[in-house]
Amino acid sequence: MNVNDVRTKYFEYFKARGHVEIPSAPLVPQNDPTTLFTGSGMQPLLPYLLGEAHPKGSRLVDSQKSFRAEDIEEVGDNRHTTFFEMLGNWSLGDYFKKEQLKWFFEFLTDEIGIDPNMLYVTAFMGDEKNILPRDTEATDIWKELFAGKGIEAKTVEIGSEADGYEKGMQGGRIFYYEAKKNWWSRAGTPDKMPAGEPGGPDSEVFYDFGLPHDEAYGPNCHPNCDCGRFMEIGNSVFMQYLKKEDGSFGLLPKQNVDFGGGLERITAASNDNADVFQIDAFKDVIDLLVHFSGRSYDDVAWIRSYRIVADHMRASVFMLADGVRPSNTDRGYVLRRLLRRAAQHAQKLGVENDQKEESMLNRCAVIIIEKYKEAYPELAAEEMYETITSEIWKEEKQFGHALVTGMKEFEKITQDAKTISGEQAFMLFTTYGFPFEMTMEIAQERGIRVDEASFREHMKRHQELSRAGSEQKFKGGLADHSEATTRLHTAHHLLLKALQIVLGDHVKQRGSNITSERLRIDFSHTVKMTPDQIAEVEKIVNDEIKAALPVVRSTLPREDAEKLGAEHEFGAKYPDMVSVYSIGPASASESNPQYDQAFSIEFCGGPHVSNTRELAGTFKIQKEEAVAAGVRRIKAVIQ
Repeated sequence: MNVNDVRTKYFEYFKARGHVEIPSAPLVPQNDPTTLFTGSGMQPLLPYLLGEAHPKGSRLVDSQKSFRAEDIEEVGDNRHTTFFEMLGNWSLGDYFKKEQLKWFFEFLTDEIGIDPNMLYVTAFMGDEKNILPRDTEATDIWKELFAGKGIEAKTVEIGSEADGYEKGMQGGRIFYYEAKKNWWSRAGTPDKMPAGEPGGPDSEVFYDFGLPHDEAYGPNCHPNCDCGRFMEIGNSVFMQYLKKEDGSFGLLPKQNVDFGGGLERITAASNDNADVFQIDAFKDVIDLLVHFSGRSYDDVAWIRSYRIVADHMRASVFMLADGVRPSNTDRGYVLRRLLRRAAQHAQKLGVENDQKEESMLNRCAVIIIEKYKEAYPELAAEEMYETITSEIWKEEKQFGHALVTGMKEFEKITQDAKTISGEQAFMLFTTYGFPFEMTMEIAQERGIRVDEASFREHMKRHQELSRAGSEQKFKGGLADHSEATTRLHTAHHLLLKALQIVLGDHVKQRGSNITSERLRIDFSHTVKMTPDQIAEVEKIVNDEIKAALPVVRSTLPREDAEKLGAEHEFGAKYPDMVSVYSIGPASASESNPQYDQAFSIEFCGGPHVSNTRELAGTFKIQKEEAVAAGVRRIKAVIQ
């Protein structure tokens, strides 16, 4: 089977059981400051799992585009990918364990045709410290399901993964693990959950590829072993409990099911091939590379490079389609790293480029677009197609220049040297874009040692700083939620509307950053603003501050908000329900926003003042300048 077959069958199966198909949220998360990318199927639906009513009902099914940057270094083995699709079905206070486990088992065995003898499952063994019971309900259901296929499902208590290495399989089919493996909450294990936090046991399904156990991973094998024999293909989370103030647990009044299954992994299991890179989503790209490089995919010297190019190009295509562009910061930095790493390994394979039309990375991108255009038609739209291929080619050219300048610096560093320090390798990587793997290879050829441990330490510190900065930046561009920053956030909304009034409707926000001292907005406009235009914008903003207009938050279906003309970030995709802030008129209220008379309406997660009078000062533009072709920047304050 291919990925489109499995995805289609999954949707059809669950829609036949009352589920409504919902679209994938974008890779760029909305109103979630904790992460750069959507990394799971649960992430966009968390508000509904925590109690909000979903507009589509209580039974949902989807395939969520996901990306995990932490897996970049892991790509190269037979199972890790950065981008993946997470098949999901959801019960919001509707069905529970009996239906969920039965349906997923039937989907795998009856719809996909997987041999049930190759399936193994796990369950929560209980937590005596937190007085949480063993999930015998799930195991009883599993025993009945396997018995229906003529399989006796013996239970084995593993406990910790370390225990598993000692105990091994013991002829079991159902394995009990501790909370670290088979419990879900946002905070982690039960002891780490705060009062009022929901959580519950989960039950995972593993496929057995029958590969021999590698004792490098422990003396014995079991489903959670990392030796490669078993691959997790699905996980049903049962949000069943609520932690009380006294630390005990009670049942949630409304219990939910959150299922996530890796589309690529289920497809690999359906083909009984432990190498996920041999499914169609990757194989067509790898076959292209094999054809032009003349090197065998099965050769241990080349297989890692083939996998890296195939994975990184698929992830890059979907990132570009969701509005991410290569840069030196945040999401753009991750995309740049993917593209340059793919280019490096394509070069290692001996694939050469002559011009844009002959770019091997663009050929890979075209295969990926063709593969996914049925499920994601936006990829094949003419403008998007041109954007994706142009951005890839532009980054390839820049990477070529980076290699030239980086090589010059490398030659300086290594002249008469016996060691490249971690700091020097880090400088080559961050300043010149010179890949660390290339530093290692060039140094090895010359008999020069590289302090890899020190380089990794520099990278770790860099990532921690970047992560901390991102957590601030992606709170809607706000550095914090202090009173001063909140006031400037509301002024930012007034400013955008004033710019549109003075300069024209072509003005759209292209970025923002707001601190307690000043606001900054990047907007689309091709020429420098005149002093008169700046003065007129300031007057409009200050007039609206003096008008003491109410600032009203509403939650609306995305389509309704768009019909109102609510401003939203260029290139961003939004969930079905969105938060909207409107400013004015004077009689507006939460129950009656009067959008048709509002001064400003924007998609926004807040926070804001409740009335423009709270800005309490004079709005002043300090600087107006160009930051890119067709993009201007304003910095302003309230004095």
